[in-house]
Amino acid sequence: MDPKVVALYDEYTHAPLPRRTFLERLAKLAGGTAAAYALLPMLDNDYARAAIVAPDDARVAAERVPIRLPGGEMRAYVAVPRGGPTKRAGVIVIHENRGLNPHIEDVARRVALAGFTAIGVDMLNAQGGTPADEDRARGMIAKVDRAAAIADLSAVVDWLRARPDANGRIGAIGFCWGGGMANALAVAVPSLDAAVPFYGVAPPSTDVARIRARLLLHYAGNDPRTNAGIEGYEAALKAAGVAYTAHVYEGTEHAFHSDTAGARYNEAAAKLAWTRTIAFLHSVLG
Repeated sequence: MDPKVVALYDEYTHAPLPRRTFLERLAKLAGGTAAAYALLPMLDNDYARAAIVAPDDARVAAERVPIRLPGGEMRAYVAVPRGGPTKRAGVIVIHENRGLNPHIEDVARRVALAGFTAIGVDMLNAQGGTPADEDRARGMIAKVDRAAAIADLSAVVDWLRARPDANGRIGAIGFCWGGGMANALAVAVPSLDAAVPFYGVAPPSTDVARIRARLLLHYAGNDPRTNAGIEGYEAALKAAGVAYTAHVYEGTEHAFHSDTAGARYNEAAAKLAWTRTIAFLHSVLG
């Protein structure tokens, strides 16, 4: 697909750009309105085709659970493996700018299937929860109070650690907006054991020395908006002695891991990044 089309879609999903404006500009790139609409199925998210672990998979028990947090009650998505060890590490799954949608629930089930207690958080809970309309969700993300969100995520760490099936070790995975929040959580909560940001914005260099978690950083090769911060982040991590590993997946686009992401999804890179993620979490969390 034309890189200009992918770049336009990235602008649409992150600026955010009004959908009407996006479609007008897409039509100019595609050579007409009909051609633009033909491209949409390859760009827009498709949850139906993407579930790797079905909601009713017998190997996983998953449900919405109300959790009391500083910002109010959150109906989080909690998934645990059926059988296996009675004590498990916990992993927080932090969504992109589309909120807690079916894809993030699926990722939580994948984490559970790997042997962890997974919790998909809804960082739009203070605004009434994630809506079905993705454009509306992106607008709500822009209004999230970052300090309040970090306080809520810190409380989720405590909630996971206090569970009777917890082994005391906690990690976090985040994607896009959630990748930046995973980085921020590592800064804010010294007791966090591991963080895996996918194409996440780096925290301020002055805050990096506060990180105690081990980090696994995933970046897309064609993502100048996010990648502009890699060099400074790595320099700060090295200066602070923070244990980290960073991977740049050449030739991939922002959101390459999301199998709902149409043309931006890269199956080979997604599978490699996920294999590395699960191996990393097992090595750190047990």
